[in-house]
Amino acid sequence: MKPVNRKLICYCWSSLTVLIILLSGCSTRSTPAPVVTAYGSVPLKDRIKNSINSTYYTVKKGETLYSIAWRANSDVRTVAKLNKISSPYNIFPGQKLIVAQKKTSKPSQASTHKSYAKNSNKSSSSISKNSVKKVVAPNKKQEYGKTVSEEKVNKKSALQSSPFSTKIREWQWPANGKVIARFSTAQQGNKGIDIAGRRGDKVKAAADGKVVYAGSALSGYGQLIIVKHNDDYLSAYAHNDKILVKEKQLVKTGDVIASMGDTDAQRVMLHFEVRFRGKSVNPMKYLPRK
Repeated sequence: MKPVNRKLICYCWSSLTVLIILLSGCSTRSTPAPVVTAYGSVPLKDRIKNSINSTYYTVKKGETLYSIAWRANSDVRTVAKLNKISSPYNIFPGQKLIVAQKKTSKPSQASTHKSYAKNSNKSSSSISKNSVKKVVAPNKKQEYGKTVSEEKVNKKSALQSSPFSTKIREWQWPANGKVIARFSTAQQGNKGIDIAGRRGDKVKAAADGKVVYAGSALSGYGQLIIVKHNDDYLSAYAHNDKILVKEKQLVKTGDVIASMGDTDAQRVMLHFEVRFRGKSVNPMKYLPRK
């Protein structure tokens, strides 16, 4: 019996390895691979697809005005005002909504010049006719020596000085875990933060509020919860495994509202967002330092 040629066996194995690499290189994709964030979050194409950029939108089953305003990156009060919907903002499937104001075309330079010339002629003629100075009426006196004009100025300044935004008394981390993706102001960047964890980990309300959305109608967010804290602030908790609260339910800071999962995501994590008057803000500015 002839001895085994070890050199020949090694050569055959190396040739087979090279052949496999070449074959795998030839089997290229017909379409480009989806762009995914570094930590396996939702593909950017799905985030763009999920947003509403049109003027009109037709309500689908399971949606609320809050979830629609969220997708349109708008304040719910703005959308409600455009559609003359009063609180508690009840809507129904099939309803056609205006989600953005119509763009008005700017007047041409020629028409603007004509109107300016016309108005200037009118103003010059009116000045010549009313050249006689009118006697200014004295300020009417109120009780305690205050005048009407003074009272109006005081009321106006009081309204301007009063803050429109109501501050949240306390913010808390919605989950224990490492922040694996941070907030970005880029157009297709992360509009919140991603917190790593294990399936079933507790997801907690970051502040006192009311659940205004709980479901999976928003593609790209999976099992999602949106909590309204006041007229200015909303927070969202995405990719949950199980939702443990219902819409219109009141929650307190630290209440367990869901269990962590990977619905519509490529790994188990919590995607957490904060919106101020409909616009995304960096959650790290509100959460306490660890």
